[in-house]
Amino acid sequence: MPSDDNLADEVFKAGVEFYANVGTYCPDTERIIKFTEEEIKEALAMAPSAPVFGEGKEARKLVARKPESDTSPWCFIGAGGAPVSTEELFVSIMEAYGSFLPLANSITTPTLTTINGVPIRAGSPLEVLACIRSTVLSREALRRAGRPGLPIMNSIATAVSDTAKIAGSQFGLRPSDGWLIGTSAELKLEFQRLNEIAYVTSLGGHIVAETAPLLGGYCGGPEGVAVTNVAYHLNCIMAMQGSCQLTFPIHYKYGCTTTRDVSWAVSVSSQAISRNSNFPFFILSYTAAGPMTKMCLYEIVVAVTTSVVSGASIEFGGVAKATAIDHFTPMEPRFASEVAHSVVGLKRADANAIVKKLLAKYEDQIENAPLGKRYEECWDIKAKKPLPDYVDLYEEVKKEPPKYGLQFKYWEARPPRGNRAQPENQGEYKPGLEGKISMNR
Repeated sequence: MPSDDNLADEVFKAGVEFYANVGTYCPDTERIIKFTEEEIKEALAMAPSAPVFGEGKEARKLVARKPESDTSPWCFIGAGGAPVSTEELFVSIMEAYGSFLPLANSITTPTLTTINGVPIRAGSPLEVLACIRSTVLSREALRRAGRPGLPIMNSIATAVSDTAKIAGSQFGLRPSDGWLIGTSAELKLEFQRLNEIAYVTSLGGHIVAETAPLLGGYCGGPEGVAVTNVAYHLNCIMAMQGSCQLTFPIHYKYGCTTTRDVSWAVSVSSQAISRNSNFPFFILSYTAAGPMTKMCLYEIVVAVTTSVVSGASIEFGGVAKATAIDHFTPMEPRFASEVAHSVVGLKRADANAIVKKLLAKYEDQIENAPLGKRYEECWDIKAKKPLPDYVDLYEEVKKEPPKYGLQFKYWEARPPRGNRAQPENQGEYKPGLEGKISMNR
């Protein structure tokens, strides 16, 4: 995690020059959407800087941060679109997210893979039905958890086609939620995604513009990824009309974001963006390891610390690369949110020392990372709380980062229900407390 402001600013300048030269490609028209550097700078000055997500007491401004900022990060946490096998498990984990994640500012939902036991096929009527069902179930689960106004910001994870996403949106999504709309690597934007953009902008909703530069692909190595990530930031403002950017530089071979080279690219590009733009953005993290493994929790500390200290907010939920069915629980996003709030205000050099020590604990295992356990093996569905073995592992791992300088701030209660639109209003911490954080929520 470099501490070189000049490096960050030069990467941002390179990203602006690169995007002005390359633009965004539309495969359907075989044309390039291009902007001049003057248009890019004007768009940066006019870009959204504090969009409000959520309803009622959960409404809050999403604001841009700076490296080493003492502004609390937005925690967009949950499943990260990971696949879930049944509707029953979908509801269980969504309700758990609402009740067990007190630091959540918004939720990222799972992807349904079956309806009434029938596998969902993209482009079929069943996909439309699945998108409708996932929206209805998500809203109902958050209502049961007592947080009906909590925004869903990856609407709709189950959708593949524009038709299904637009259809499912009619059954419970609100303009204050977020529609996750993604580019294709690299810098490609198809008609289906443009159709979704047209729908959401006409609705007056929020576009969460998604990007994922590939390390080892057309971007080349980490330097190319860092510059391309800046270019994507500009693409999200100009071509996609986003309210914010969600980006996850990812390793082409390993399918995760927690390698040493990807971490460097995330840090440098996040510093470049946060120092030179007021358009808010998230870094999404994918771990190689699965639930109830030490490696997964180590990866979370590395990824979240790198992102937050470099000036980003976070999305977290990509456990076991978000590809293994039912291999995710509420424990990982809870841990991510605790780390995110604990590293607020940390200096880059100090954070770098923590990250390097934890990287050394797992990076030689990335290629053959442990898959971990399934949701039902980690979480008591009836009691609605984690199983004791996972609580013990969780607390054991939390004792390690303090040895390297990361002091956890144990959350004592849910955030106050006052004016949630103020980003500083995050509730009260009591750092340095000994003992276990309550897992009853």
